[in-house]
Amino acid sequence: QVQLVESGGGSVQAGGSLRLSCAASGSTYSVKFLGWFRQTPGKEREGVAVIRTGDSTTFYADSVKGRFTISQDNTQNTVYLQMNSLKPEDTAKYYCASRSRGGFIFRSAEFEYWGQGILVTVSS
Repeated sequence: QVQLVESGGGSVQAGGSLRLSCAASGSTYSVKFLGWFRQTPGKEREGVAVIRTGDSTTFYADSVKGRFTISQDNTQNTVYLQMNSLKPEDTAKYYCASRSRGGFIFRSAEFEYWGQGILVTVSS
């Protein structure tokens, strides 16, 4: 099993920046992708960014391209999400998740392990 613990959430004003961290532990050898998802009440869970752990290939939702950057420190089994130029519509609970196989990159059902989630609030 894999354990995922997020940190770095909080409240910022529009245009500000925030950095989320996710520390992975347990059977991390099996993790092929690490990703960030977000969800707000009444909305579907949305894939934000995914990184392939083996070669650091990245994937982004159109809504965050150019503003968010996903990266990893594989010596520490940690993935980051740097969020710049934040907008009120970025307000959500953000989840870190891992998957052990390929497929549709933003299909949440294919991610086996999830963190508890952290809140990000962007005010105007």
